[in-house]
Amino acid sequence: MGLCKDRLVVVYDHDGNLLAARVWWVLRWAGFERVVMLDGGFAAWASAGGPIVTEVPPPPASSNVSVHPGGMPELDADSAARLARTGVLLDTRIAPNYCGGDVPAGSPARGHIPGAVNVPAPDNLTPDGHFSDFVTLRSLYTATGADGSRPVGVYCGAGVSAAHTVAALMMLGIDAPMYAGSWSAWSADPCRPVAIGPEPG
Repeated sequence: MGLCKDRLVVVYDHDGNLLAARVWWVLRWAGFERVVMLDGGFAAWASAGGPIVTEVPPPPASSNVSVHPGGMPELDADSAARLARTGVLLDTRIAPNYCGGDVPAGSPARGHIPGAVNVPAPDNLTPDGHFSDFVTLRSLYTATGADGSRPVGVYCGAGVSAAHTVAALMMLGIDAPMYAGSWSAWSADPCRPVAIGPEPG
């Protein structure tokens, strides 16, 4: 793709960067330090009158990519479970997925990690898809106890929308490791407990 570690990488999508945030996280995890999201995504670019093309450009002839994992902090299932009891573990899925409920026999469990607090990633955004201002974001997370005074971690369904919240918290000066396996990995282990309903449990 022509990525170079000495070149700024800008990522965006058509959905308030709820998907692009995962690319941002993975690249930073891989050792790329100059990675940013275009606030507001493609809609912001278009509304600002930025040029738009439909051709797919060829990548540069060369790149100097060397992947160095570990550039972003992570949680595994055990540390996520502990953090839900000793700090603040945020579940960034929409409320119905967090609340869960009965499933057909043989299907993965629905619900959340016991002790996790639900703050859906779309709550980070204004109606036009930009990140909310710092005052609004700080109020949103302070209400959950994620004010920087205790350790904070994040997960979602498969480690996508959680990356968006990692970025929002980083803007507030809060480093939050992500449980990259998220609910997909947790629910695949029948030994893991599942909380159901709107309360952390």
